[in-house]
Amino acid sequence: MKVLYVLTLVPFIGILGFLPFINRIEPYVLGMPFYMFWMAMWVVLTSAVLAVMYKLDPRNREGEEE
Repeated sequence: MKVLYVLTLVPFIGILGFLPFINRIEPYVLGMPFYMFWMAMWVVLTSAVLAVMYKLDPRNREGEEE
C-alpha cells in the first residue's frame, strides 16, 4: 500500500477519533455549536485532503506533457 493512501485516514480519525473530546455544545463557533462546526470543518478538510492526494498521485500524471 502506498504511503500516499494513508492520508485517507486523516479525515476518519479527525471525525470519529476526536468525537468523545468534541461532543459539547459550548462554545459557539461562527454561530454554530462546536460539534456542528467540527463536522462542517471536516467536510471542507476532507475535500482538501483528497485534492492533495489527487495532485500527488503519480497515476494522474500519465497523460500530461511537460
